[in-house]
Amino acid sequence: MADSQLLTIVLIASVACVILYRLYTVLGRRTGHERPPQENYPLGARQAENAVGAAAKISHISPDRPSDPVASSLLDIGLADRTFDKEQFLKGARAAYEMILTAFASGDRTTLKPLLSDEVYAAFDAAIRQRETAGHKASLTLVGFTDVKIIAAALKNSIADITLAYSVRLISATADADGKVVDGDPTAVQDITDVWSFTRDVRAHDPNWVLIATSSEPR
Repeated sequence: MADSQLLTIVLIASVACVILYRLYTVLGRRTGHERPPQENYPLGARQAENAVGAAAKISHISPDRPSDPVASSLLDIGLADRTFDKEQFLKGARAAYEMILTAFASGDRTTLKPLLSDEVYAAFDAAIRQRETAGHKASLTLVGFTDVKIIAAALKNSIADITLAYSVRLISATADADGKVVDGDPTAVQDITDVWSFTRDVRAHDPNWVLIATSSEPR
């Protein structure tokens, strides 16, 4: 009887050893390099997270950019200064053009000073002083804009530069102390193309753009 019980125990132990060995070979042993448990993630959440991360990485490395260099530079300016808007800039550029021309014609240095760079202001001031010394008086009437467009743009570090071509119609003349016209024609409308460049530090709190270069030619 005792031998029979002993035999049964030995058989059970043998079967148990076989089962444990099979489990060991299938499941393996922990090495410390296993992936963390994922039971806290809903079905598909990890895959979605990985997909979003990959898409963001690709977007960061290869963003869609305009092929036109001016549009590309304007995009850079807009990314550096979230308040920048092309249409609002063009609207302000029209207002600045009329304000600067009117102030120059009337010799209004107070208005000109904050709108111009030091170099441009010095040139405008010299022309105004020359006119004042000669006793001349300028008159200018802006009839209207026929076109205003951005022809160049750049962003270097935090300095943004934008160049515009103003196609305008205006009446301009200069008269001496006796009222005799010495330059221009007070009755003729001229078609003029002015090319003006503005600059601004996009990190500055001052939102105003400053005129840094001008050129003009009749059309």
